[in-house]
Amino acid sequence: MERNMVSLFLLKGKQVLLLYREGGRVAHHLYVAACGGHMEPHELNNARAAVLREMQEELGLSPTDVGEIRLRYITLRNAGQEIRQNFYFFAELQTEKPLTSNEGNLRWCTETEALSLPMPVSAKAVLCHYFREGKQTDVLYGCISDGQQAHIIPMNA
Repeated sequence: MERNMVSLFLLKGKQVLLLYREGGRVAHHLYVAACGGHMEPHELNNARAAVLREMQEELGLSPTDVGEIRLRYITLRNAGQEIRQNFYFFAELQTEKPLTSNEGNLRWCTETEALSLPMPVSAKAVLCHYFREGKQTDVLYGCISDGQQAHIIPMNA
């Protein structure tokens, strides 16, 4: 079985917005991207549509509330009974409206704070790579994880 998901890391200056997801089906009692979730069947060939829907549902944000939403990482992980594929997007927050989520508690974090928090291996690898290298490039990266480690490579055209 395959599970297709999207995630959005929102940035504000040198901070990233994280969500402490409580009781989620895939990630629970962990910090994850600000919003995200499963792709609907009609979104399977359009990850951007899925992340826009999740951003509206979970944060109440529209595309005009953020800068360009960019797909930066695609991850694959064998989670036992399923293969999980996640499309990670990044965008700069452009609005001052207060943010809340019905999925858990939101928290603005510095790079150091974010990387010290408990989160899924793939999400932590993506965030670490983004802070170290990815934010200075326009490259799309692929990530393979076994649940313990993650390996990131550029996906050059």
